[in-house]
Order: sequence, then structure tokens, then C-alpha cells
Amino acid sequence: MLIDSHCHLNYKGLMETQAEVLARARARGVRGFLNISTRLSEWEAVVATAHREPDVWASIGIHPHEADAHADLGAEALRTAAADPRVIAIGETGLDYFYDHSARQVQQDLFRVHIGVARETGLPIVIHTRDAEDDTLRILTEEMAKGAFPALIHCFTASAGFGRAVLDLGLTISISGIVTFKNAKDLQAFVAEVPDDRLLVETDAPFLAPVPHRGKVCEPAFVSDTCAFVAALRGVTPEVLAEQTGTNFFHLFTRAQA
Repeated sequence: MLIDSHCHLNYKGLMETQAEVLARARARGVRGFLNISTRLSEWEAVVATAHREPDVWASIGIHPHEADAHADLGAEALRTAAADPRVIAIGETGLDYFYDHSARQVQQDLFRVHIGVARETGLPIVIHTRDAEDDTLRILTEEMAKGAFPALIHCFTASAGFGRAVLDLGLTISISGIVTFKNAKDLQAFVAEVPDDRLLVETDAPFLAPVPHRGKVCEPAFVSDTCAFVAALRGVTPEVLAEQTGTNFFHLFTRAQA
């Protein structure tokens, strides 16, 4: 039941040998892949991969780095793309104040557009947040007050306080290979306290290869290494954690069940 809940199969480093990348992951027990888009120009290829591969699903969205280039993207474009049955998520979207590649207000406005479509369609929103805890939590709290929507913080690296706050809002948290890094002690401590039914694992491939693959192009196969590491932190076997997180994936991304 092991699922890579966040990867970029159409990014350089994976797309050139995509079939082989998927085969290596399947050989290590990975049974599903959520292929994430980050800009409008990627949507067609990401969705096409999901139509070609029965264990791959697609997301459609605009990463905060790309917000300035998509400032005029309206909800209708997202709604139309989200109608495809292989699209199971909205995003990734959110706020990134570490790089500030796009104006913060534009990031915030586009984040709210994605949230609105997630609320309307019932598809979970996949959230990227970096150095933007206060504004991310403020927007999530304000938008939840308008009507609940399913949501996931992907590649969680924020503070434990932020983590507890988003869990209180009903969000799910996904853990990447960063948790295996030596300097990730705070994250490792927090991972141990995430409720069983709110946890996912991911690679964010081709980025953030976990130990023992540091320095390599990250592949979805490596989610098994992250799963084993997180399982040890939580005092369960990798098989138990794979089953728990796989169940959580299909509970959150309900369209994937079809």
C-alpha cells in the first residue's frame, strides 16, 4: 500500500527515463504516485502521464514561485482542468517567502483561488509553505471559516506549533526525505506525534533524496527509505506505516479510489 504522495515525474531528471523510474519504484513496493504540477504549461503532460499509467494520478496547480507569471489565472481554468477524472488534487500552491520569486500578495491571492476550487470540487489542496507560517495559517484559518476543504501540507518542515495548528484545522501532513537528514532533529521529534490517520510520506522527486541516497537524483523508489525511517521514529514496522499512510492517501484523495 506504499504510495509516493508527491513527486514530479515530468521534471528533468525523471522524465527522460520515466518508464524505468516507475519500474524501479514498483519493484520496491510502491503502489501509487501523485504526479504534481507547478505551472500551467505542465498540466497537459502531467495529466497525460496519469492517463497512460494506471497507478499514477495528477494534480493541477500553480506553485508560489510561479505566481507572478500566473497572476491572472482564474478559478475557471483550475475547475476545467480538475474535471479530468485522473486529476485527484489541486496544487501544489501556497506561500514561499524564503525565495520570494513572486510578490507575496500575488502568492496569497492565488493561494486563495486554489482553496476556493478545492472547496468547490472537494479535491484536496496540496500546500507548499516555506518561511511563511503566519500567513499560511492565517489564510487557512480564514478560508476554513468560509467552509471546510480537504488539505495537505506537503514536505512538512515547519515548526511543531504550526504543525499542531494545521492538524487542529483538520489538515494532513506529508513527510519527505528531509526527515532523514542529520539536522532534522526537530522534525523527527514532531513526526512521532502526528496522529496515525493524518500522515503521508512522499519523495518530492527529483528533489530531496533521503539518506542513504543523498546527492543523487531523488526517485519515487526512495519513498520506501523514508517510510522505513519514519516507521522507526514511530515505533512501528515499515509494513505497518506503509499500510497506514496508503490508507490515509485514499481517504484524503477520494477520487483515486475510482
